[in-house]
Amino acid sequence: MKTVGLASDHAGYALKQFVKEYLAEKGYAYKDFGTNSEASCDYADYAHPLAQAVEDGECYPGIAICGSGEGISMTLNKHQGIRAGLSWIPEIAHLCRQHNDANVLVMPGRFIDTDMARKIMDEFFSTDFEGGRHQRRIDKMPVK
Repeated sequence: MKTVGLASDHAGYALKQFVKEYLAEKGYAYKDFGTNSEASCDYADYAHPLAQAVEDGECYPGIAICGSGEGISMTLNKHQGIRAGLSWIPEIAHLCRQHNDANVLVMPGRFIDTDMARKIMDEFFSTDFEGGRHQRRIDKMPVK
C-alpha cells in the first residue's frame, strides 16, 4: 500500500482526525489534503487534490469524508480514474472493493461513529478486488 490520501470538509473533520489515529495504529502513512478545522468550507476544494493524487499514483487508496458522504463522493467521481464508494456499513465497503475496485473510501461523517468507521476501514483494507466479470464493468466506467 502506498500513502493513504485523506480529504474532508468541516462536517467530516472530526471523523478524519479519528481516521488519522486508525492509520497510525495500523502503520499506514497518509497525506492529508484538508480541511484543517471545523470552519465551514467546500468539500470540492479538498476532493479534487485527493482525486488527482490518486490518479497520479501519489496516494492509494484515498479516504474522504463529508457530512452525508454524498457531495464529496460526487466530486471525486467526476475524475475519470476515481472509483469512490460511499460506505456506511462494512458490507458496503466490502462490495465497493470486491466488485468495484474502489480506490477511494467515502464515509458519512454525520451518520457514523468511530466504532463503525473502524469496522468499515477494516473491511475496506482487508478486501481485494475480485476481478473477472467485474473488470469489464469497471472498464466501461470512464467517459471516453
